[in-house]
Amino acid sequence: MTDGTGGNSASELSLGETLQLLRTAEIDGLGLHPEGSNYVFIVRLQPDGGGEPVLAIYKPTAGERPLRDFPRQTLYRRETAAYELGVGLRWPRIPPTVIRDGPHGIGSVQLFIDGQPDANYFSMRDDHLERFEAIALFDIITNNADRKGGAVLLDDDDRLWAIDHGLTFNPHARLRTVMWEFCGKPISDALIDDLKELGPALGVGAPLGARLRELLSDEEVEQLQARVERVVQDPVFPMLDPDRNVPWPFL
Repeated sequence: MTDGTGGNSASELSLGETLQLLRTAEIDGLGLHPEGSNYVFIVRLQPDGGGEPVLAIYKPTAGERPLRDFPRQTLYRRETAAYELGVGLRWPRIPPTVIRDGPHGIGSVQLFIDGQPDANYFSMRDDHLERFEAIALFDIITNNADRKGGAVLLDDDDRLWAIDHGLTFNPHARLRTVMWEFCGKPISDALIDDLKELGPALGVGAPLGARLRELLSDEEVEQLQARVERVVQDPVFPMLDPDRNVPWPFL
């Protein structure tokens, strides 16, 4: 499992401490993120008892733009469900994410990762394509409708992070991704082995399955289970349709 830290002063905290900070620390310094299609804020979290503030990304449900193919006021839950699933799988590395109240109401709060400004999928794929396989597979099983080239970050410790998972888990939405280089390629055995272990963990009585059902509808979790099973049975990345499976903009 990722250590869940990095990118600001939270790097010295354990995962548990980071999650607690995200859930309970006072939020101040609200600043609108310039690149978000919804209302996305960069905020400072002030630790109890002093210390350096920690930066986070706050996505209130009140700022979500209505979409045709996703139920309203659910994107923050999908962000959090993606993090929970990533922890269960041990990949990809997704910044710690919680649900909490904030200055604009309830939403997701995610640890801010200070990514290298020129690093994105397009700039890294030629030399490091293999590093993206787990992210590409995660997008298949979560039915990610918004994997843009900038939805990956590389921090100064050379760790690759996957972000922006608000448009996931819809049983009807189309996969949209820029990671077309994997089309038709076999999926690594190690990743398939992890998916085999994941199957039972998605059951109603399992902790991960129960948590996902708190965040998603029963149908969405059932379709997640079905996608995982299909990949296990046919461990090859699907061929994509350029008229259906491309996000916009690409970056």
